[in-house]
Amino acid sequence: MSENDVVSDVEEADVSEGQEPGASGTPMLAPSEDVLESLEYYTDTAERQRLPSGPIHEIIEYSLPELEEEIQEEKAEGDAAEIKDGEQKTEEGSLQGAIDDPFQPSTSDSTATADDTVKEEDGENAVSKEESKERERTASVLSECDAEDELNNKEWQQQKKHVFVLSEAGKPIYTRHGSEDKQVTLMGVMQALVSFISVSKNTLRLIVAGDHKFVFMVRSPLLLVAVANSKESHQQVYTQLTYVYNQILSVLTLTTLQKVFHQRHNYDLRRLLTGTEKFLDNLCHLMETDPCFLLSGVRCLPLESQVRDQVSSSLQSAKLKDLVFAILLADDQLVALVRMKKYVLHPGDLHLVVNLVNASSSFRNGESWTPICLPRFDSSGFLHAYVSYLEDTPACLLLLTVDKDVFFDLSDCKNKIVEKMKKHNCLDAITSSVRKGSYRCQQVGIPDLCHFIYKSRSTSQFTSPQLDAPYKSPAEQERLFGLYQYLHQRMHSKARPLKIMFHVSQHEALLGWVTSGFELYATFGALTTKPAAIIAINKLLKWIKREEERLFILNAQTF
Repeated sequence: MSENDVVSDVEEADVSEGQEPGASGTPMLAPSEDVLESLEYYTDTAERQRLPSGPIHEIIEYSLPELEEEIQEEKAEGDAAEIKDGEQKTEEGSLQGAIDDPFQPSTSDSTATADDTVKEEDGENAVSKEESKERERTASVLSECDAEDELNNKEWQQQKKHVFVLSEAGKPIYTRHGSEDKQVTLMGVMQALVSFISVSKNTLRLIVAGDHKFVFMVRSPLLLVAVANSKESHQQVYTQLTYVYNQILSVLTLTTLQKVFHQRHNYDLRRLLTGTEKFLDNLCHLMETDPCFLLSGVRCLPLESQVRDQVSSSLQSAKLKDLVFAILLADDQLVALVRMKKYVLHPGDLHLVVNLVNASSSFRNGESWTPICLPRFDSSGFLHAYVSYLEDTPACLLLLTVDKDVFFDLSDCKNKIVEKMKKHNCLDAITSSVRKGSYRCQQVGIPDLCHFIYKSRSTSQFTSPQLDAPYKSPAEQERLFGLYQYLHQRMHSKARPLKIMFHVSQHEALLGWVTSGFELYATFGALTTKPAAIIAINKLLKWIKREEERLFILNAQTF
C-alpha cells in the first residue's frame, strides 16, 4: 500500500441503510453488485431472463438465408475446384497412357500430336505454376513488409491501449489501431500462446511485461486481447474486453456466431461485421472517458421530477403488443425508461444502446429500423429498435420490440408521444437541460470539493458535476479519470476489498467510499485532511439527497 493511502472504517457517516440518495424500491435497471460479474451473461437458459411467451428466438425465429447462401457458395466453389483438378489429372493420365501403352491402337502421327500436346500443356502448366508461386512469394514479401512497417510504426507503438479480436483459428476480426490484414502474424502469435496454455487445461488471462499488461479473454469461438499501458487494473481491462465482445454479439447474436463457426471453423467474420467497425471504435473511446463503463451505471439527465414524470407517462402511452422497452436518451444520458412488467434492463445492455446512437449520425436524418441483440436480456435473438430523434431536439426515442413488422405502428406511437410531450413542454425542458450541461461543483457549497462521482447501487444510476478548473484540458481530465480508476480497483479488489480509502497525490486528495447502498469517489484540494474530507462527504450526501428527484429516476414505469 502506498504511503499516501489511508484505509479505515467510517464511523462518522450518518446515512441510514435504505435512505441513501437515489435508492428506489422498484428499480428499472438491474442492480450491479460487482462490475465484472454483472457483465458476464449466462449461457444457462434457466438463468436468463425470458419474455412471458418465451425467449426471443422462439417468438420470432431468426434465420440467415444470405449467410447460408454465402457459405454454401464457398463450399460449392471449393468442391468445383477439387473436381476440376481431378478431371485435369485424369485427362493428363489418359493422354500419357495413350502414349506409353503399346496395345493402344494409334498411328505415329496421332502419337506425335498427343506427345506434343502433352509437352505443350506440361510446359504451360509449369510456367503457370511458377508464375503463381512467384506471385505468392511477392505478395507474401509485400505483406510481411507492410506488417513489419506497421508494427514498427512509432505512432502505432505509442498507443496506450490496443484491442484485438480474432477467431480461435487465428483469423483476424478487429483491431483498434491499424489494419487487421497487416497484423495477421501478431494475432497468430496471440492465438498460439492461448492454444499452448490450453493444452495443459489452463486458461491464459494475463501477461505483465514492464509497464504493459496483456489481457486475454477466451469466448469460444472468439479470442479477445487487450494490450494496455495505463493505470487500469487487468480486471478493468478485462471488463472492457467483455463490452467489446457484447458489442459484437449485439450485431450478430450468440446463436449466429456459434452457428457460423460451427459450419466453417476458419470463417472470416469481418464479412458479417462490415460497416460496424465504427461501433467498436466508438465503444473503445467511450470506455476511456466515460465513468459509466467503470461503474456499470447509467447517468440520468438532470430534470425536474414533474417533467420527468410527464415524459415517462408519455412513453407509457405507447402500449403496443410485444413492446419490451421504451427509452428516451439525450446527449448520451437517460431521460426516461418504460419497460415490460417483470423485466428490467441491464446497465451493460443500455450502454450498447447508447453506443448505437452515439456512433451513428444517420439516425438524425429520419426514422430508422435496426435489429439489436441485448446479450444480458437474451443473447440468442434480436430485438428490433425503432429509432427517431424528436423533431429538432437532442432527444432520441428508441422503441424496442420483438415484432419485426410493426415499424409503421411504432411510428404512429412516436407521433402520439411527441404530441403529449409538447403539450406539457417536455421537449423544451429537455433541450434546455442539455444546453445548460450538468450542474457545477460550486452548487454543492463545499469549498474544498473539486469533483465527485456518486452511484446508487440499488438503481445502477450515478451522478457527477461537469469538469471545471483545474480539469478543463483533456490531459487533466485523463489524469483525473486515471485516479478514479486506481481508486475503484483498490476498493473492489477481490483479494482485499475496502470500505473507505483516502489517497493523496501531488495535486489533489481523493476519498473513495463503498457501502451496500452506494459508491462515492470524491476529489479535494491537495491539503485536505482525511477528517475534513469525511465531514465534507457527509455534507455532500445530504445535498445529493435533497436533489435526488432531479438527478435520479426513482419511479420505474411499466407498460
